[in-house]
Amino acid sequence: MSSAGARLERLPLSGFHAKLLLIGGAGYAFDGLDSAIIAFVLPTLGSLWSIGGAKLGFIGSATYIGFFFGALAAGTIGDRFGRRIVMMWALALFCIASTFSALMTSYPAFLLCRIVAGIGTGAESAIIAPYLTEFVSARYRGAFTATLSGFFSFGFLTAALMGNFLVPMGHDGWRWAVGLTGAPVLLLLWWRRALPESPRWLESAGHWQAAADVVEGIERRLRDRGYNLPQVRQMPPTDAPSTLSIGQRFAALCLPLHRRSLAVSWIAWFCLTFSYYAVFTWMPSFLMARGMTMTHSFSFSIAIYAAQIPGYFSAAAAVELIGRRTTIAVYLLGSVLSAGLLVISHSDGSVVGAAMLLSLFLNGAYAGLYAYTPELFPTTLRATGNGTASAIGRIGAIVSPVLVGALMPIIGFAGVFALITAVLLVGSTTVLFFGPRTEGLALEALSSQAESH
Repeated sequence: MSSAGARLERLPLSGFHAKLLLIGGAGYAFDGLDSAIIAFVLPTLGSLWSIGGAKLGFIGSATYIGFFFGALAAGTIGDRFGRRIVMMWALALFCIASTFSALMTSYPAFLLCRIVAGIGTGAESAIIAPYLTEFVSARYRGAFTATLSGFFSFGFLTAALMGNFLVPMGHDGWRWAVGLTGAPVLLLLWWRRALPESPRWLESAGHWQAAADVVEGIERRLRDRGYNLPQVRQMPPTDAPSTLSIGQRFAALCLPLHRRSLAVSWIAWFCLTFSYYAVFTWMPSFLMARGMTMTHSFSFSIAIYAAQIPGYFSAAAAVELIGRRTTIAVYLLGSVLSAGLLVISHSDGSVVGAAMLLSLFLNGAYAGLYAYTPELFPTTLRATGNGTASAIGRIGAIVSPVLVGALMPIIGFAGVFALITAVLLVGSTTVLFFGPRTEGLALEALSSQAESH
């Protein structure tokens, strides 16, 4: 019997889970803020350093180059040495590099800082969902994880506000905007210091007593608040303690029983992330290309980024009502229709309205994907599987800003969005027709189900 898993599965949502949600969500908010602020400083940096096109797009991609390596490393290190230590060090690295990038005076130095900050952001983003998912029972897991990812939207909205008010302030306005993305993270590091390690991971690593102590601490808090906890139910046996090396974990992911999950997660993450950053890295520039001034494009971007909030939280409800796969597919198809509307829109109001719909649906798809991906892999490989999927997705984020910068002068606005539409259709089809069903099953049951195929 999986003692930690069985005990956690019977627990109701409580203040402990709310604290996890806020602490993890704050990390995602800062990740979103750091990613999105670049879209608002690109026009200024292009003018400041006399760069444009693909070279300017490379600044947009720099974070995601680091993100690729951070996500890839975080997953395997998190499965080998624990989730919590990765989360803390990743946040510290992001904070330092992001702050330093605001002080840089040349294109190469700024680029290097953005790559290093991306390593921290990538590791942070890849580890939070697998880590916190392991504390939540199957009854609430999908909605919890999708809601957790919704905090990205607050970061993007804050970036739009900072871009609108700080960047135009003067010659150093962009420095204030970039620097302020990292400084508050120190408070979050202090808040996170008391978080426990995942008991499911502790058990998978053979630390039985430590796992029991963590769960007992959670149960004690609940009993002190008057909760009557039900009896522990029988569950499938947990995985044997894992002693796999980092290389062996990558090899284990490629075994036949994990190939379907791996392929679906990689394709879905790539398609969504490629499309997302093709749109949002260049959103102010897209709006300016449609005849708006920089001031108006930044102002309209606030409304567009604000539309992320209902996108994330409507999908958080949908993942439990209609399932993970259907939610992801529906929101991806909604993104396809919204991209089409954006291409044929002409007035400022219709362009912004279509862009808001696209923002809503793309981020709703992300909420479903964040809930779905950690459920596809067993505890011993969960962070590795999630990290590789996130890393593959960031290849899309690396490629798309540069590709859009190079293609826009050749194929124009409509051509770029036709490409995005095709990529989104591939992602929605893959998830809907090939993705395994995961809703309503305990993480241990999902592991047993995978091993039986």
